[in-house]
Amino acid sequence: MSHPRFILAQEARLFDLPDAGDLVVCGAVAGVDLNDLPTDRVLIVSDMKTDHTACTAVGLRVAVDMPAHAASVLMILPRAKVLARGLIARAVAVSDGPVIVDGAKTDGADSVLKDCRARGTVDQVIAKAHGKLFALRADAAAFADWALPDTPQDAGDGFVTLPGVFSSDGIDPASRLLADSLPKTIGKRVADLGAGWGYLSARVLERADITALHLVEDDHSALACARINVTDPRAQFHWADATQWRPDAALDGVVMNPPFHSGRAADPGLGQAFIASAAACLAPHGRLWLVANRHLPYETVLGQQFREVQEIAGDSRFKVLSAHRPTRHKR
Repeated sequence: MSHPRFILAQEARLFDLPDAGDLVVCGAVAGVDLNDLPTDRVLIVSDMKTDHTACTAVGLRVAVDMPAHAASVLMILPRAKVLARGLIARAVAVSDGPVIVDGAKTDGADSVLKDCRARGTVDQVIAKAHGKLFALRADAAAFADWALPDTPQDAGDGFVTLPGVFSSDGIDPASRLLADSLPKTIGKRVADLGAGWGYLSARVLERADITALHLVEDDHSALACARINVTDPRAQFHWADATQWRPDAALDGVVMNPPFHSGRAADPGLGQAFIASAAACLAPHGRLWLVANRHLPYETVLGQQFREVQEIAGDSRFKVLSAHRPTRHKR
């Protein structure tokens, strides 16, 4: 398994299953090594297209939605507290056996354990490697107030979001800064890589000369919100890994507020991969506009991928960068 808590859980036979039913694994599943689990019984539940691709490649079953019944559920705590609680509530409702909760202290494992003890029966607590793993048995009614909303919630300015998606509590200030800094004309064919729940795309579509805008997003829930928030017929929605997605024809422009976390870990390389992908999507005259936290080291890769790079706006927290003419195109 991927860490000592899983090894000890295996020794405690927490992953033993009855003769029928799946072991559902949900939450922060990216990068977790599940090789020691009975893979024919494992069902990964994830919103992320990258997780679906990775799981399918190694022969694991994967789904977007939790099944109606499971023999047991392994819930790996995500960072977002509301999402973690909602997944526990859903897991308790569908699991015939224990819900196994695993997480690092930095992801709130201690507080989740305390709260679960107040609502159900907790045993087999394993404290190891700066985290906690425990088995939870409870009635679904005890966690009813933790349930995730069935429909997207108001995010202000006429937009909606869901718990767990990026900037779920409102408009991201970096995306707003980028939207406010874009020129009046950015080309006819444009993509928003890592479009999230669609705020930046909605602002981009204020331009009448755009003929097509591709919203590319890894998170299925975020893209579902984007479909509600962006109803313009020029919008095209793609559930895809933005670092791998390519348009059917070269683009005039790309806008993006790239993520810089992969799972739990900070990963500036992810944003750099977004930049390389943008360059690959653009026509020779194409231009990229991106916003990033000021400390992130994107200028070097921008200089490698584009002939012209400049900062066009910013403040003490964020920088808005413009890059023109991808270097892969000959002069």
